[in-house]
Amino acid sequence: MSAEIINGKDLSLALKEEMKKEVDTLKTGGIHPQLTVILVGDHPASRSYVNGKEKACGETGIGSHIIELPKTVSESDLLKEIHRLNGDTNVHGILVQLPLPVHIDEQKVIETISPEKDVDGFHPINIGRMMTGMDTYLSCTPYGIITMLRSKNISIAGKHAVVIGRSNIVGKPVAQLLINENATVTTCHSKTENLKQFTRIADILVVAVGKANMIDASYVKEGATVIDVGMNRLENGKLTGDVDFDSVQEKASFITPVPRGVGPMTITMLLKNTIKAAKRLENREG
Repeated sequence: MSAEIINGKDLSLALKEEMKKEVDTLKTGGIHPQLTVILVGDHPASRSYVNGKEKACGETGIGSHIIELPKTVSESDLLKEIHRLNGDTNVHGILVQLPLPVHIDEQKVIETISPEKDVDGFHPINIGRMMTGMDTYLSCTPYGIITMLRSKNISIAGKHAVVIGRSNIVGKPVAQLLINENATVTTCHSKTENLKQFTRIADILVVAVGKANMIDASYVKEGATVIDVGMNRLENGKLTGDVDFDSVQEKASFITPVPRGVGPMTITMLLKNTIKAAKRLENREG
């Protein structure tokens, strides 16, 4: 048996084609979706992510603007810029690229972004709406994971899902989204004892720990669906996930690769949230 691959890159391309048509229709009606990204400093990984978002916006017709601020920018000046964008009716989505320099409080920045323009889905109000099953902007990586599962008609309701990782960006929200889909969810993390006793009974295993090839076939139930959120660069420069792909592929029924797995879906769901924000805000103002 060899697992079927859930190719996030291919799914992302298909979704962007659909979004391009939707954006064209919106523009015909006078709505021009606009995403503004604030980049503080010149961290190479952050710049790469921001460039990827700009490219994806271009592919779907979404307006994109990058505001570059020096690493030395004060917290108060950054917050002023966010307040300005909150009040700009031409801007529908605001994203501040993380991480930020140590002198800036990331949580304060996240909470300053208007919940109506928080297309990253990080604002506590949007997290609360997600927790209670309300319509909101979903955190992009978890949203992408659920979309990938649906794309293969993988049953979630009634299944046992195990999430390894409890970050605010992936672990916690993906666990909640799986609960919202009626899965029974166990969250494991660095303090979990006897990790294998949980992972071996998972119908759906989501791995977001940041350790290259940590999860091999011995952790996985026969026929499980395995979602690898990890993105690690080995000494030889090769990208790899948190899952030992070659061994797990022989045991799982579905698996995501790294690269071309969850990564491309994260930016795609950001675009989806931006389009949603444009429709909401313009309809309200109109």
